[in-house]
Amino acid sequence: MLKKAVITSAGKGSRMKHITSVLPKALLPLFVTENGGKVTRPVIDLIIDSLNKIGIEKFCIVVGRNGMLLMQYLFDRTPTFVFQDMPKGFGDAVLRAEDFSSNEPFFVHADDGVLTKGYESLKLLFDEVSPDAVLFVRRVENPSRYGVVTIQDKGVYDGHKLYKVIDAEEKPLHPKSNLAIAAVYIFKPSIFSALKQINVEEGKEIELTYGIHNLLLDGKEVYALEMSEDEKWLNVGDPKSYLDALNYSFKFL
Repeated sequence: MLKKAVITSAGKGSRMKHITSVLPKALLPLFVTENGGKVTRPVIDLIIDSLNKIGIEKFCIVVGRNGMLLMQYLFDRTPTFVFQDMPKGFGDAVLRAEDFSSNEPFFVHADDGVLTKGYESLKLLFDEVSPDAVLFVRRVENPSRYGVVTIQDKGVYDGHKLYKVIDAEEKPLHPKSNLAIAAVYIFKPSIFSALKQINVEEGKEIELTYGIHNLLLDGKEVYALEMSEDEKWLNVGDPKSYLDALNYSFKFL
């Protein structure tokens, strides 16, 4: 039974400087409607609320050196906090949550964005097919900036295009597709051994995409759902995307 989620919030947020030198990206506000009017809520609230609605009960927040404000904000909700002292990458942040997983499957969610909907579909696919990983993908114009997947078309699932993932690459110079990985995943605990197999050069980061690649090398099954046209990834990770997310949330959330 899928009841756990890991939210990574240990990155420097360098693209959103200077505010993220003091305020974690997870606390950047978006607009929502309450009592007939617009209010602002931190993106971490929208992430947790979205996962609560599909049955996620236990949360692990991976924080870094500037995580105290986030810890104070979430303290009354009693999540598990784990630390990534040095920013060694998304994959390394997920590794910090191995004890929290306790050999159970779990969501992984980055703190720099939230889906407007679609979480239920990802959970349904995981529950039904039981692969080692499921993830969301979206079509982008500049795939070299992202983790991208090579896929095999498997038709349609719950209103989404369904793919079996054949390979995953991080920021490839010559992308084999324009399907970029959105930062929402469900993993079995096998992801931890896949991440531990990664060898990176000194000073390089351990990317979660490398772990997905290793799962596939080990013969594990990974599936992807393509985000539908009415689903949006509201990204607060860079100024232009954050402005777009603010405008969208003011109009539609």
